[in-house]
Amino acid sequence: MKLAQRMQRLGTEIAFEVLVRARALEAEGRDVIHLEIGEPDFDTPRNVIEAGCTALRDGWTHYGPSAGLPDLRQAIVDYVNRSRGTTFAPEHVVVTPGGKPIMFFAIMALLEAGDEAIYPDPGFPIYRSMIDFVGATAVPIPLREEKEFRLDVEELAGLITSRTRLLIINSPANPTGGVLERGEIEEIARLAVEHNLVVLADEIYSEILYEGEHVSIATMPGMMERTILLDGFSKTYAMTGWRLGYGLMPEDLAAQIGKLMVNSVSCTASAVQRAGIEALTGPQDDVKQMIAAFQRRRDLIVEGLNSIPGIGCVSPKGAFYVFPNISEIGERSKPFADRLLDEHGVAALSGTAFGDHGEGYLRLSYANSEENLLKALERIETAAKSTAGVS
Repeated sequence: MKLAQRMQRLGTEIAFEVLVRARALEAEGRDVIHLEIGEPDFDTPRNVIEAGCTALRDGWTHYGPSAGLPDLRQAIVDYVNRSRGTTFAPEHVVVTPGGKPIMFFAIMALLEAGDEAIYPDPGFPIYRSMIDFVGATAVPIPLREEKEFRLDVEELAGLITSRTRLLIINSPANPTGGVLERGEIEEIARLAVEHNLVVLADEIYSEILYEGEHVSIATMPGMMERTILLDGFSKTYAMTGWRLGYGLMPEDLAAQIGKLMVNSVSCTASAVQRAGIEALTGPQDDVKQMIAAFQRRRDLIVEGLNSIPGIGCVSPKGAFYVFPNISEIGERSKPFADRLLDEHGVAALSGTAFGDHGEGYLRLSYANSEENLLKALERIETAAKSTAGVS
């Protein structure tokens, strides 16, 4: 079967490939510690599960509006306006099966061949994959360790051309845990207005923040009409398998994204959306406990990594990932990550899974127990010391 040429431009998410390899090793009886997959190891809060079950029993098993159930769109607006200080209305909301469709649909709707889109590197791999897929030009903005993996606004300004149409930002960020500061957000907004750019602001980790404040670019002057704010339920409410996300955007764009929903998945599952309403409006105790646990794990793994010869790790301010620098151990990122899994039973991701500027780094998810994190640190130290570059 001959495939369309554009399929050759479509990337993937390496985390799922590493997960498959790790599961295969476990099937052989190997003990593997999973630090590769980006999902909370906590269960969905009980009240949210019950709301989903109740919705199924009450008949929420049919098609719903393509843009989302009105009650959920209102709950999303109430939550986002309260937490960010924005003034969105339900007409700005499109509910999707997970957060990725917002990336997919927004890039499809906005970019054509010859357009340029700036994206973070290292960054979530689907950004570049979709830019390439639609035939636009992907322009990386490097995120460097010396800036705690925040983009350099002056460097960003130098990348903008007359063909630049879209800028993607992610704060708190995957894979680095970096968090943009208010002054940087203000300057990015100024550039977006000056150059008439649309900004896709991936804020999926906005609630998983340990230091500082979460600032949404949508609150900046002139940005409501040029921001696509992406968020969802997977991370904050441990609902990865439920597939529930959303975007807030200018109303005319929301109407076009709604058409893409009609042409692809019709709508997001109605019972899942009812559970989403409970997640946003119900008790938040489980969320607070999960974030507190993540902060304890962050401190544990950062301290442990920094004690290993040849490895250094910036303490992330958000999300649930660390991005340790392994450049001094004398082995490139991908071979070290492979050896870490095959020989030492730790499933991790090479920094290059998130872009060329990830060379010399690993991404480790600390969404695992403290006991397993301690075991993983021991294995990582053994692997590092067995590399020729470590004295």
